[in-house]
Amino acid sequence: MRWLRPHEDCPMRLVLAIDFSAATETAVEEVAARPWPAGTSIEVVHALDPSPVLESNLVEEMTRRANELVARVAERLHAKPVILDGDPKAAIPDYAKETGADLVIVGPHQQSGLAIFMLGSVAKAVVRYAPCSVEVIRGLSPKDSPRRILLATDGFELSMLATRSVAERPWPAGTEVRILSAVELALTTFEGALEPPFVNDRAMATIREAGMQHAQDAIAGAEAIVAGAGLKTSESISVLVDSPKQIILDEAKQWGADLIVVGSHGRRGISRFMLGSVSEAVATHAACSVDVIRKRVP
Repeated sequence: MRWLRPHEDCPMRLVLAIDFSAATETAVEEVAARPWPAGTSIEVVHALDPSPVLESNLVEEMTRRANELVARVAERLHAKPVILDGDPKAAIPDYAKETGADLVIVGPHQQSGLAIFMLGSVAKAVVRYAPCSVEVIRGLSPKDSPRRILLATDGFELSMLATRSVAERPWPAGTEVRILSAVELALTTFEGALEPPFVNDRAMATIREAGMQHAQDAIAGAEAIVAGAGLKTSESISVLVDSPKQIILDEAKQWGADLIVVGSHGRRGISRFMLGSVSEAVATHAACSVDVIRKRVP
């Protein structure tokens, strides 16, 4: 199988967070099947947080099983096994920061049958608090087959990082990248004002025009980076919407995307784009895997 590679490989430091759920096996298989840049290292991490009321023999059994799980997965992926102490919602983000990880990978495991979202509490905490990019893996991509990647961009710094993260990884030949810029227009009140300011039709038209122009510029910039890596760009879309989250989810579902890539937040102003709440909502509700890209915190 021929793989498309960027002009220069960029090794990554991956942290794969696992537990005893079925979602873990899916994440492991996807990591094993997916191509990564040459020199990439993987650490397989499990956070052990037994209840203080458990008897010592039960704690010992939990520890034994955790070590066996991590060792087995690490051997399969030629990775480093790591057992963490403490609540995984805090221990995993903390470990990612301590080790300078580039990407934390988690499955969408539900801890409770009462959970109403598609993302479990641990995965949601990692998406929210990790100091680096996070990928939530849902389902398996067909091995060695082209991927469909939906890239959401606003043209600002973190979206450019998201675009480069796609361009810098190797992908199977025939992989398509669809670029989406969803412009959310919001009118805000002046601080202390009793009523919202009046905006006439002409002013609104100017706001819309500026928003669409920025979206088109963002798409053009992303297309140049993606094409420069030898990747095929599919249809590119710029739209004015009330909910960027929903247009991203709908487009991914309709197109049959394997992966959504989105920056963790954007800027506020006349046109508001990928705010942190949008990327978290996409990671929570998407039916496919999601990469939430953020600048790594030193």
